[in-house]
Amino acid sequence: MSKGKGKNKAKDIPPVDQIAALPVHWDKTGKLRVLMVTSRDRGRWVMPKGWEMDGKKPWHAAEIEALEEAGAVGFISDTPIGHYHYDKRLENGKKLPCRVTLYPMLVDTLKKRWKERKERKRHWFSPKKAAKLVEEKELASLLKALNEQNDVLMAIRQMRDAA
Repeated sequence: MSKGKGKNKAKDIPPVDQIAALPVHWDKTGKLRVLMVTSRDRGRWVMPKGWEMDGKKPWHAAEIEALEEAGAVGFISDTPIGHYHYDKRLENGKKLPCRVTLYPMLVDTLKKRWKERKERKRHWFSPKKAAKLVEEKELASLLKALNEQNDVLMAIRQMRDAA
C-alpha cells in the first residue's frame, strides 16, 4: 500500500482558482490601511475572497465578495496585484488547494449593514500588521510589499479619480 493512499493530499490535486479583493485606503494621517475580515470557520483574518462567478469578470467577482463579506464599496482594479495559494478546508474535512488572484480595491465607504455582517468581523490594519495576521506566506509577502507598491496604488487612485 502506498503512503497516504486513500487520504486527500491537497498537494496532489491541481489548484482551483479563486478571486479576492485587497481593500485599501489611506487614513487621516496618510498611512495605508488594509481591510480584513474574519473567516467564518475559524475566525482567521483573511481577504474577502470567493469563487469566480459565471458571466462576471474576475475583478468584478472580487468586488462583489468585498461588498458581501466586508461591506466595502469602492473602485477595484482589473489588474491583479499578485497571487497566493492556500488549502480550503471542506465540510468533509478534506482540503482543496486554491490559487487566489488578488485585485486591489480602493475603498470609498463601508456599509453599516452588509450581507455577512452577522458572520464576520472586519478591521483596518497596517500592511505590516495584516501580514503578521494571515496564515498564507505568499499573502503575507504581498502585504509586506504593499508599502513599496505605493506607486501601483497611486496609479489605481488616479484611474478611479479619472473615471
